Amino acid sequence: MRIKTISRSVDEFTRERSQDLQRVFHNFDPSLRPMEKAVEYQRALTAAKLEKIFARPFVGAMDGHRDGISCMAKNPNYLKGIFSASMDGDIRLWDIATRRTVCQFPGHQGAVRGLTVSTDGNVLVSCGTDCNVRLWSVPRPSLEDSDLSSEKSTEPSAVYTCKNALLAVDHQFEGDLFATAGAQLDIWNHNRSQPVQSFTSGSHSVISVRFNPGEPDILATSSGDNHISIYDIRMSSAARKILMRTKTNSIAWNPMEPMNFTAANEDGNCYSFDGRKNEEAKCVHKDHVSAVMDIDFSPTGREFVTGSYDRSVRIFPYNGGHSREIYHTKRMQRVFCVKYSSDATYVISGSDDTNLRLWKAKASEQLGVILPREQKKHEYNEAVKNRYKHLPEIKRIVRHRHLPKPIYKAKAESRAMNDAKRRKDERRKAHSAPGTVVTESHRTRRIIKEVE
Repeated sequence: MRIKTISRSVDEFTRERSQDLQRVFHNFDPSLRPMEKAVEYQRALTAAKLEKIFARPFVGAMDGHRDGISCMAKNPNYLKGIFSASMDGDIRLWDIATRRTVCQFPGHQGAVRGLTVSTDGNVLVSCGTDCNVRLWSVPRPSLEDSDLSSEKSTEPSAVYTCKNALLAVDHQFEGDLFATAGAQLDIWNHNRSQPVQSFTSGSHSVISVRFNPGEPDILATSSGDNHISIYDIRMSSAARKILMRTKTNSIAWNPMEPMNFTAANEDGNCYSFDGRKNEEAKCVHKDHVSAVMDIDFSPTGREFVTGSYDRSVRIFPYNGGHSREIYHTKRMQRVFCVKYSSDATYVISGSDDTNLRLWKAKASEQLGVILPREQKKHEYNEAVKNRYKHLPEIKRIVRHRHLPKPIYKAKAESRAMNDAKRRKDERRKAHSAPGTVVTESHRTRRIIKEVE
C-alpha cells in the first residue's frame, strides 16, 4: 500500500504581520486547468471592455488667452510649468497642476510664432511677426508657489531686432545658442545682439527649426519651397536636403534615437526619416484628413503626438502607420500646437479657440496614487489583452474609435479616391509592356529627390 502525505512547515505559512498576504502555492500542471485558455480569453475581453468604459482622456481646459494659440514650450526643469503664446502677442506661463496662469510676458506687438526655453530652464526666448527676439528670465518662485492668487508680469531681459518677421525659434540642448527661422536661418548667442551665423534657403522662408537632442550642433529646418534641410552650424551650408511634394509644417527629433526625425506634412501624413539615409521614409504615419500643423515626441521616444487642421489630436507609435488614439471635442477648433508633458503622462494641445486643453496620454489610465495590487492588476490586464489582441472580438473593441462626422466622411472620401487610383495604376500596369510602369512605394512616393 502506498500512502502520499502532505508535509508543510508552519513557519512558511505563518504571517509575520497581520497586514501580510497569505502565502499561496500554485501548481502549474496544465492538466489541472483544462479551461485556462478560455478563462484568459474572457479576462482579456473583459479588460478590453473596461478600458473603453474608463476611457476619459479630457482632464481640463486652460482659458485666458484672447486669441488663437500659436505656439507652446515646456520647461525642461519644471514638470508642471508650460508656456503658451497667442496671435495677439500674449505669452503666459501656466501651472498644469492648478490649470492657472502664473505669469505673463507682455511686449510683442504682433503674433508670437515661436517659443523655446533654455536647457537650464532660466531663459525663455520668444519671436514673432514684429521682427523682435525677446529674452525673458523665467521666474522660479512663481513655479514653485502654487498658491498665488494674482498673475504676475515681467519685463524682457533683452530685445533683439531683425529685418524680417520670424516664424520659429529653438534652443540648443547643450550650450547658449538658439536659432530663429524666417527669411533666413539665424544662429544667436544669449549675449550678442546680432546673429553669430546665418544660412539662406533661397527665395522662400524657413517655417520651422529644431535642434538635435544628441548632437548640439545639428539642426533640421523646413521651408516654404517643400525642402527639409539638415544643417551643421560648424559648416557654411546645408549638409543634406530633401525635396518633398508638399510643405512640411513642423519637425521633431526622436529623443531616444537622435538620428531619426519625423516631419508633419501638409498632405495630412507624417514621415519618419533616418537622418543618415533620406532617400526614403522609414515609416509613413497616416490618419489625419487635413494638414498636420505640429508634432512632438514623448520623452520615452516610443510615441509622438500630432495636432491637425482637421480639429483633432492623434497619438502615434513611433514605428506604426496608424494612430492608436484620437482626441476631439465639439468646441475645439484647428489645432496649431501640441506638446507632451515631461513625464509622458499628459498631452497639451493649443487650438484656434483660445484654449489650451490637457489630455491623458493613455485615455483609460487611473490618475492619483495606485496601490501595488492595483498596479499588478493593470499590468495583468495589459498582458492578457496583448496576448489575445489578434482575435476578432478583442481586436474590434480595442481598435474602435468614435470619429466626428466631418472626419469620418473625409476619410471615406479619401479611401474611395485612393482605391480608384490604385485600381487605375494596376490596370495601366497590366496593359503595358513589362517593366515600363514602375510602382512607387508609399515611403518614396512623396519624396522628389535628396540633395547632399
